[in-house]
Amino acid sequence: MQILTQSKMAASMVNQFLATSWRTASRFLLFQKIHLGSSSRLFTSSSNPIDPPLNAEIPIPEWKQPENESIELKRARLLYQSRKRGMLENGLLLSTFAARYLPALNDAQLEQYDQLINKPNNDWDIFHWVTEHKPTPDEYQGDVMDLLKEHVSNVNMESRIRQPDLPEEEIRKM
Repeated sequence: MQILTQSKMAASMVNQFLATSWRTASRFLLFQKIHLGSSSRLFTSSSNPIDPPLNAEIPIPEWKQPENESIELKRARLLYQSRKRGMLENGLLLSTFAARYLPALNDAQLEQYDQLINKPNNDWDIFHWVTEHKPTPDEYQGDVMDLLKEHVSNVNMESRIRQPDLPEEEIRKM
């Protein structure tokens, strides 16, 4: 008899907990509806999904070259863009290349490098071209691409596990 009474008490406590939890959940949902507006869209699927279809391509705006840029500003911009690629592989390859060769490149070569690192829509394309896993398109082939491929081949087996430090004068300007 005592076990039956304890069982009834336990069932009563569980029911009370569930009722309290349901009341709390109901209040929360009501709060959401009041403060977020009509909540019918929050809890049901809509005909307009948030995610684009899997086969849709997200448009990438076409790159526009800066106008009336001094050669010093162009070198500084290219150094920054070489270091901040968004993928480690190109960040290491291009930053070490820029640290070594950017100060010595002439205006035409700077233009080639600018086109090379900014025009392609996908950084993996650049990586595959410079590592010679894919053929380089004619529009990117030139002196700078040859120099970059030579740099990437790393004939001297230099350590390139981190980006080089910025030049001292660049740090003082900041």
